[in-house]
Amino acid sequence: MERPTTDPPGPGAPAGATAPGAPPDDSVDGSVDAAPDDSLDSLDSLDSLDSLDSPDSPDGSPDAEPTAPSRRAALTAQLSGRLHGVPLRVRMVGIVTGLLLLGLGLAGVTTLTLLDRSLVGQVDAQLATSASQAAQQAWGAATGDHGPDVRPSDYFVQIAKADGTVYQSYPSATTDAGNAPNLPLLTASDVTHLRGAPFTVRSVDGHGRWRVIELGLVGNNSLLGSVAVALPLTAAEATMDQMRSALLLISVSVLLLGALAGWIAVHRSLRPLREIEDTAAAIAAGDLSLRVPPAPESTEVGRLGGTLNVMLAQIEQAFAARAASEERMRRFVADASHELRTPLATIRGYSELYRMGAVTTKPEVDDTLRRIEDSATRMGRLVEDLLHLARLDDGRPMRSAPVDLTVLVADAVSDLHALDVGRPIRLEPLAPGTPVAPCPVVGDEDRLRQVLSNLTGNVAQHTPAGTAVEIAVGRTGSGPTARAVLEVRDHGPGISDEHAARVFERFYRVDSSRARGSGGGAGLGMAIVAAIVGAHQGSVEISATPGGGTTVRVSLPLDAGAAERRNEAENEAEVEVEVEDEGEEMAQ
Repeated sequence: MERPTTDPPGPGAPAGATAPGAPPDDSVDGSVDAAPDDSLDSLDSLDSLDSLDSPDSPDGSPDAEPTAPSRRAALTAQLSGRLHGVPLRVRMVGIVTGLLLLGLGLAGVTTLTLLDRSLVGQVDAQLATSASQAAQQAWGAATGDHGPDVRPSDYFVQIAKADGTVYQSYPSATTDAGNAPNLPLLTASDVTHLRGAPFTVRSVDGHGRWRVIELGLVGNNSLLGSVAVALPLTAAEATMDQMRSALLLISVSVLLLGALAGWIAVHRSLRPLREIEDTAAAIAAGDLSLRVPPAPESTEVGRLGGTLNVMLAQIEQAFAARAASEERMRRFVADASHELRTPLATIRGYSELYRMGAVTTKPEVDDTLRRIEDSATRMGRLVEDLLHLARLDDGRPMRSAPVDLTVLVADAVSDLHALDVGRPIRLEPLAPGTPVAPCPVVGDEDRLRQVLSNLTGNVAQHTPAGTAVEIAVGRTGSGPTARAVLEVRDHGPGISDEHAARVFERFYRVDSSRARGSGGGAGLGMAIVAAIVGAHQGSVEISATPGGGTTVRVSLPLDAGAAERRNEAENEAEVEVEVEDEGEEMAQ
């Protein structure tokens, strides 16, 4: 400990216990008067105090030697490598337990430090109060001026000469010789520098501690020696040991309970993550219908589960769409092969008959060539339809230009009338009692004409001759949701609900037994209609016509900018007329 410094006492100001014949109130500054003729032996220098323990270091143990940087780096790398392989729940419990241990450790060290200071402070207060009296009694007993020894039994008193040699010692009645304080040899100047500040020393056997105050012996205005008054810290150390044991027991109990509670809490908190893990494993095994159990969206696990469920739904839809697409492709290839096989077989059969000479007469040759030509034509139409569907499936861009759907419907009515003169057909407004008005849309005019051609062709092929047909056109809705709608209504036998649900599938025919040579198609007409309408962001549906028959309804987005363009064109035309009129007036 660092030595406190003390100025030498002033002349005629003795302190502590007075020498014989001196008045009791002459003692000041923790010094005791002594006889002037006392001899003092040599003493070690005051530097011997450097080896004394500080009150802040009650056990006097040396500081731990710091770890070498290389060892710290290696240990850090090793711990970091192991940490990556530790489960999350173990790491979280470890962090909680470590923080709890740190908090308990800091609280324990703080408690023990404050308690030690408090207990040592109490002993210092006791020494400050009784040391002067104990020193006076010991000096009186040593010189025979005060009768027998009447000092307190707990105190150890040692009188030293000015050079530090021991003059007389009075051991404590409560301690043995081995447990006596190991007092340093202090000269008179060392005692002056201490200024009566208490300090701690070890016992002779090294197992105990003492708190010591050095008081000077002043006589004839000079420092004659010193008196050391010491009190054992046995009671304080016993209290500290009890407190350490209690704190250790409490800390271990709290640490174990905290670790157990932390493990249970982390285990319960991570249960949704384990459910997500199990769900993911089941999905990886092939069950795409599973979903993560729902949790409150206010929690991180709930938000994670919701996001995963959305992703899983999209994945399931994607897999289902891919499976459906593959199934459609397989069916498409099989149906296309089946449809192409019939005309090819017809062409090959009649060609073999002709090559073998089985066809000899001119009528037979003409009939054979006609059949070969019909099969080739039918095969060509089938290939064109397949190519057109492939282009639509590929998403190739179509021409986009303003088209008046009313004009296309009027042309389709004329075409069907020319194709079947005896069939009643008329153009009607979509809403009865209203005039037929333009229905502008944006799209590919040729493809939209093909839609009307396929619809009217189906009516001509699959309804009895003379069956009435109406084609209605008009608008529905207003604003951004306005639609241009056309309906092809026939009054034939109609289509059952079973067939109506599949009529837009490729190669599907309502009458599968119909001979291909008797006007039956390949089952691609309505599929092409659905593909073209879908490419125009429209929809097509089929329903029963009131009174019997079938109605096919096509809905397309209305061209919102057509009215503006028409107004601009009318304004431009008016301007041109005005300019022409002005020119004629100027010419006249």
